[in-house]
Amino acid sequence: MMHWESWAAFWQMGGRAGFVWGSYGSLALLVLAECAALARRRRRALRRLAALDRAGRPADKPRRQREGPAS
Repeated sequence: MMHWESWAAFWQMGGRAGFVWGSYGSLALLVLAECAALARRRRRALRRLAALDRAGRPADKPRRQREGPAS
């Protein structure tokens, strides 16, 4: 366990504050960006499903396979 002399020493992280807090900041930004991307993809998928439902087509309708030469 780390023991700091003061809050200022904690925030300075032994002279490595730029690396430590920059890493935490980068991680936080990436996590927020991932959450935003997931929300956007979810909304897009729900809109597509609603459009397919309005069109009267099942969303999971399998594609017809081509019939090739019989073996």
